[in-house]
Amino acid sequence: MVVKVNYHRILKDTLEEIKKKFVSKKPNLLLHSCCGPCSSYVIGYLMEFFNIYIFYCNPNIYPEKEYFKRKEEQLKLLSYTDFKDIKFVDCEYDHLSFLEKVRGYEQSLEGGKRCDICFKVRLQEAVKTAKRLNIDYFSTTLTVSPHKNAEKINTIGKALGNKYFCNYLVSDFKKKDGYKKSIELSKKYNLYRQNYCGCEFSFKKDYILYKKN
Repeated sequence: MVVKVNYHRILKDTLEEIKKKFVSKKPNLLLHSCCGPCSSYVIGYLMEFFNIYIFYCNPNIYPEKEYFKRKEEQLKLLSYTDFKDIKFVDCEYDHLSFLEKVRGYEQSLEGGKRCDICFKVRLQEAVKTAKRLNIDYFSTTLTVSPHKNAEKINTIGKALGNKYFCNYLVSDFKKKDGYKKSIELSKKYNLYRQNYCGCEFSFKKDYILYKKN
């Protein structure tokens, strides 16, 4: 019998340990963000424990105008007073490099091998950036989505953390109504919520499903 890991419990325990360890000064966290709506709840949840650097690195997003639309919404969120202490770290939009990495997996089902590669591409850039900026921890907002496999994301994140000697903060932000709260916050801050994951492969499948209905 396979025992399912409770990543939300691990996160809570880790945050308590961090609170005790860093009494006088909060540690820094590079938080990879897939979009403004998902980051809204996660930032609010973590800002008590960390100085947060939002890392917008999403070369999977298609088309280019969609990438910049989502980036705009991320910056819009950070412009609100509630998020005034959050720093923003940008990333180059290199969609061609992403397509090269997923070559051969274009027809994979959502949540399959292509998505695993996509998670790794973004988390690898996150850990490398955290190391370059001398940031204590790195993590991602991806687990707030009910459509994303937290176990896969955390497995990739932990492996990269070990490889680059950087602390990876495990999570399952969708738990305890995290996803629902992100929707509520999106409405509060009037954020654009996209209707597909990001890449052209998810876009085409969503479009076909829309046409069928």
